[in-house]
Amino acid sequence: MADPASNAPFAGANALIFGSAKGIGKGVALEWARRGARLIIADIDPAAAAETAAEIERAGGKAVAVNADVTSDESMAAAAAAAEAAFGEITILMNNVGAALTGNPQDIPLGEWRRITELNYFGILRALDIFLPRFLARGSGHIVNTASFAGLYPYAISRMPYVASKAAVIALTESLAIYLEPKAIRVSCLMPGPVKTDILASHTSWSKDCVLVGPGTEFAMLQPADVAVTLSDGMRDGAILIPTHEQVWSTVKRWAQSPDAFLRAKIADYARGDFGRPPMPGEGAAGDKA
Repeated sequence: MADPASNAPFAGANALIFGSAKGIGKGVALEWARRGARLIIADIDPAAAAETAAEIERAGGKAVAVNADVTSDESMAAAAAAAEAAFGEITILMNNVGAALTGNPQDIPLGEWRRITELNYFGILRALDIFLPRFLARGSGHIVNTASFAGLYPYAISRMPYVASKAAVIALTESLAIYLEPKAIRVSCLMPGPVKTDILASHTSWSKDCVLVGPGTEFAMLQPADVAVTLSDGMRDGAILIPTHEQVWSTVKRWAQSPDAFLRAKIADYARGDFGRPPMPGEGAAGDKA
């Protein structure tokens, strides 16, 4: 168990995480349980969700698994009802569902742009539609949305639907913070760089010649448990924007100093075959979540 000072705002909280059966979501669920929260593991994979909940229970925590499809209003409403039936009012909501694909933009069907946007962005809006009125009526709560470095500065030309959706998540979360924090509702945006997950295992590539592009070779590959600690400590300390790699801000500063020069430099990098993929332990190439 973590030191008591690190348990806030988790001790006694009821935390619902959409997309928490695997990867970053699972890492966060395990960390929050260690810090004293009760967890609702909401996921479209019921078997994996049940195993994550069981793992928390075996470690002495409290957790239940619920089925959730973030593209369905009905499924989201049912998941919310099941979560509240299990533990009562939800005090921390994390929107962590994400999907990616690769492809050159001219090859990606319009339906795939819609699908990625439904999962990565409208899933958040569905959760907010349910819980934001409840948080406002109560005057408390904490909302966490998962974005990506890919929405923070331009690099991920190999997965533009993902880029667009994650940029929207960052913009939405920043504005929510300005609106909600004066009303005593906390808001945080997790922005992962390279993290070892299985997000690419199930994605589709729409172009044979499309090379996966990463945020830069300077960013080390992290594990979900590392991300969970960074997020939890950031929430404890009142952070709104929480990147997995603090050195990302130096990249953002370079972009802000001259966006056009930054883009020209990226064009030159790609032309000489520098695709910004961080080294994997024991391998030569890229990360799963960035």
